Amino acid sequence: MFENLSARLQKTLRDFKGEGRISEAHVQEVMREIRMALLEADVNFKVVRDFVAQVKDKALGEDVLKSLTPGQQVVKIVRDELVRLLGDEPESLSFAKVPPSTMMMVGLQGSGKTTSTGKLAAWLAKNGKQPLMLSVDVYRPAAIKQLEVIGKALGLPVFESGEMDPLERTRLALTHCRNTGYDVLLVDTAGRLHIDEDLMRELERIRAFLNPCEILLVSDAMTGQDAVNSASEFNRRMELTGIIMTKMDGDARGGAALSIRSVTGTPIKFVGTGEKYQALEVFHPGRLAGRILGMGDVLTLIEKAEEVADEE
Repeated sequence: MFENLSARLQKTLRDFKGEGRISEAHVQEVMREIRMALLEADVNFKVVRDFVAQVKDKALGEDVLKSLTPGQQVVKIVRDELVRLLGDEPESLSFAKVPPSTMMMVGLQGSGKTTSTGKLAAWLAKNGKQPLMLSVDVYRPAAIKQLEVIGKALGLPVFESGEMDPLERTRLALTHCRNTGYDVLLVDTAGRLHIDEDLMRELERIRAFLNPCEILLVSDAMTGQDAVNSASEFNRRMELTGIIMTKMDGDARGGAALSIRSVTGTPIKFVGTGEKYQALEVFHPGRLAGRILGMGDVLTLIEKAEEVADEE
């Protein structure tokens, strides 16, 4: 997804890295290239403006200008600011002190919400939890069936009921969790092609009833600035606790992923990196920044190897 941005930034910084001395004009030139690279990657223009200003201020500081390796210092500043933009540290999920923990999956239709519900359930199960999935999308044809198919493929339970009122389905599923020992209830909510009042009122009713530990927005990274705009509106109405960025393995420009944290103030908690149900990763800002700048991402590679390789 970040191939073009990565190539542009690496080319810009590669020549700069070996410089023994740098001037303000030199820094200005590099900042112009970085600004263009970010804008072409569809990063929000206000985010780009603030990012470039921060990097420029630090790059023109006394410590850098008088450093023995000023070019490398600037590369480090760019990397550190990218990490800050993306959220500094990975943000973990919150769980209730007394189970079950409830989590709402919200988002627009077509963002990958139902598939992400299955992926998150698989991740939770792998990490020692006992999740139960529930679909309250009673409007989209076969939405409930889709979650059942995903649950069957994963060998994980999906709550079934003939009840077709979303709030009542939620109440029945929560009672079932308490009676059977499931410690996480994942609620796959309805989506629309765009945000509307009916959808928001329904989501707000479910939120008021559940008082969820997590309200996770599933956002399609390939929709660019539309993803940032809808995330802002969802956050305004629902007070999101986290974002799952889907389709991060795609070939779009990726600006949404770089903008969304800064614009909404909501952390990215997971990223979807493929169609398989195991293709969900905890979001590590430092690792993504390293990948964009061509510094590699060895830790994620090691984790993937550990998952598929026999230890011996």
